[in-house]
Amino acid sequence: MTSTKTPEIDSAGNGTCETESGPERRRGFFRRLRQRLNKGQSWLTYDLAHLLPGGKPSEDFLEEMETRLLSGDVGVNATTRIMEGLDKKLWRDELKDAGAVVDTIRAAMLDILAPCEAPLAIPGAPRPFVILMVGVNGSGKTTTIGKLARRFRDQGLNVMLAAGDTFRAAAVEQLQVWGDRNGVPVIAQQAGADPAAVMFDALEAARARDADVLIGDTAGRLHTQDNLMEELKKVKRVLTKLDASAPHETLIVLDASLGQNALVQAARFHEAVGLTGIVMTKLDGTAKGGVLLAVAEKLGVPIRFIGIGESAEDLDEFRAGPFVEALLGTGGGTESP
Repeated sequence: MTSTKTPEIDSAGNGTCETESGPERRRGFFRRLRQRLNKGQSWLTYDLAHLLPGGKPSEDFLEEMETRLLSGDVGVNATTRIMEGLDKKLWRDELKDAGAVVDTIRAAMLDILAPCEAPLAIPGAPRPFVILMVGVNGSGKTTTIGKLARRFRDQGLNVMLAAGDTFRAAAVEQLQVWGDRNGVPVIAQQAGADPAAVMFDALEAARARDADVLIGDTAGRLHTQDNLMEELKKVKRVLTKLDASAPHETLIVLDASLGQNALVQAARFHEAVGLTGIVMTKLDGTAKGGVLLAVAEKLGVPIRFIGIGESAEDLDEFRAGPFVEALLGTGGGTESP
């Protein structure tokens, strides 16, 4: 297969090298995910042979699997669903060995995640397509906006950014740096400006400049801060004055290393503003990754992207199959595009 190349932009915004794109890039992404998630060691399956000295699973073995799922941030609901499948097979004497256990867990995880596999595709209309980014401080929201701007620009789309985080120190400057790196204009106002007014002006500007995509940043906020959640609702209301269907996508950025706290955040934001998509960042390092199952089981919101690092290539579309293989520590890097 012939691969295509896209220019790489370094931290200074310079085009310096070329990287793979398309299916080859995606295969490379999930190989890196498997290597970085828990440093390549599956917390669920790493020593099954030692746990099954007799070769055949027992009830004690299943209790250990349940404990591992819960400690891996899979959550009570998703763990219960996975364990029900294992219990039924044990009762039917269908769990003959470790391989049968892994196959059963894999199937249950895919049942949970596959319905949420829904990559974000920018439709031909409306224009501009408005994406509102939400989340708590430190989740990687502004960095994710920069990566998405690069992604959409590389798809040939005319992208604009709106600096709706007018409260955090240097938030506007950080977004402008990403805009400069990607050759994307940023609409901003002075510090302390009304975020809803910023988004209104940005949508007007995006219309005037025939932009295809407008990505709006918002101030990071805790899900417990009711006044700031009301502010998000105001932003959405103001956007509808210019376009009754805007925002067309409301994406929450979640930090995978927070475990079950990420699930609580997603549930609260979903209740407040109606999420249409999820971006899970920081799956490299200390994150166990199981929280993605917890979020999918509880909310059923489409998982658009996952992130495993700082570079633009470390954000890619979520695919249930390769993700489960990475979580289980299996697979040989042959996932389909």
